[in-house]
Amino acid sequence: MSSAVHHDIQAHPLTFNTIYKQYYKRAIAFVKSYIHDDLATEDIVSEAMISVWKNIDLNRKEGITAYLLCVLKSRTLDYLRCRKRELQMKEDVEVWMNREVEYQTEALESCTTDGIFKQEILDIAKNTLETLPEKTRLVFEMSRNEALTHREIADKLGVSEKAVQYHITRALKALHKTLRNYLPIFLFLFGA
Repeated sequence: MSSAVHHDIQAHPLTFNTIYKQYYKRAIAFVKSYIHDDLATEDIVSEAMISVWKNIDLNRKEGITAYLLCVLKSRTLDYLRCRKRELQMKEDVEVWMNREVEYQTEALESCTTDGIFKQEILDIAKNTLETLPEKTRLVFEMSRNEALTHREIADKLGVSEKAVQYHITRALKALHKTLRNYLPIFLFLFGA
């Protein structure tokens, strides 16, 4: 506003009190009719009234109502948009969690003892390991089949322990991907 005058609360306490007394209840009712949250309503109205009081030309009373309504509308819309984003994110998380629970339920239901045989899992794991680079497969087999420590594998292959850890992690990720439905049983049966 070109005629806006910035005010000091101490310099114009009565004017602020006048605006507050005249508009506070209406402002609360207006905002509350949209957001139904007492604390947020109080915050929006308080901030809006201070903004109006600081920026309005107090000598022109006819503009205060319209200006306050614009500020209240703007801040209420900001709050509602923010709340909508929060609720959407919460809903997205819930949808993902429901899918994950559904997936885990299906995976566990498909893992019946009479439907899954140790050899089937071994075949899937073996096929997966065969697709890996030779060194990764070798490190993983030394770790699991020969029960060697990372240090022992590193010494035998002339690599660092960090490299051993990398290859084991790489193999486990590949197994996790192909055995996703069977992984808990695989870990149980083979102690991987």
